[in-house]
Amino acid sequence: MVAITPEQAVGHYENFPVASLLLPRKYRKAVAAVYHFARHADDLADEGDATPEERLAALAACRAELALMAAGHKPLTARYQALAVATQQYQIPIQLYHDLLDAFTQDVTKHRFADFGELIYYCRRSANPIGRILLHIFGLATPRNLALSDGICSALQLINFWQDAEKDWANGRVYFPQADLERFGVSEAQIAAGEINANWRRLMAFQVQRSQKMLHAGAPLGKILPGRVGLEIRLTILGGDAILEKLKLEPDVFRHRPVLVWRDWLRLLWRALRVK
Repeated sequence: MVAITPEQAVGHYENFPVASLLLPRKYRKAVAAVYHFARHADDLADEGDATPEERLAALAACRAELALMAAGHKPLTARYQALAVATQQYQIPIQLYHDLLDAFTQDVTKHRFADFGELIYYCRRSANPIGRILLHIFGLATPRNLALSDGICSALQLINFWQDAEKDWANGRVYFPQADLERFGVSEAQIAAGEINANWRRLMAFQVQRSQKMLHAGAPLGKILPGRVGLEIRLTILGGDAILEKLKLEPDVFRHRPVLVWRDWLRLLWRALRVK
């Protein structure tokens, strides 16, 4: 939900503010513990040369550590021991960690999405728990804040999908809903070839508009939350919106993947600071 560097601004767990200069120091240790859990588990699902069976077994071991935490026992590994401390200190619902593990498990076993509803259901487990965990750490997990956070996190996840179409294809995944590909006349062969035509441009314009509506719907959270926490959320929203604007101008993500450079971030920081 919040950013570290320009390249990471609309990434996956890179959206965690690990040791971010904007994040209040008192939260950094807990956020780092949660980040290391999420990053490690995500890597178990995605990185290296493990077989699907080995990946699923490794994720099952993560669930076993969570089970120890839930039972009030000390986890076996230092990573989960640190997570247990943060979880107890801030009363973070353990189910949020299970939601993330469910999404990582799906990464191993499911590589296509029939429609947008399926994709959003994935985002609810792969992205939304991040914002919810942070709000619990900040002591600001009200129903309205959680709902706004969900919109921001899902939008950021979608933006990541649109800009990373080439990378995802290389990993055997297509996050564009199959129904949308059919609607706009875009084939998977076209994605594989990196072919840009009018159909692709219409598909991207549609996805950008939909993601932008979601991001803007969650934007009030940046004004609701106080101080540096609110500033960082506003900056993240502006960063995501800037990526979408770049996608509007150039939807060829195969040759021109949109990124934000330091000049962009200076401009966005100025805008974030000026929000009343």
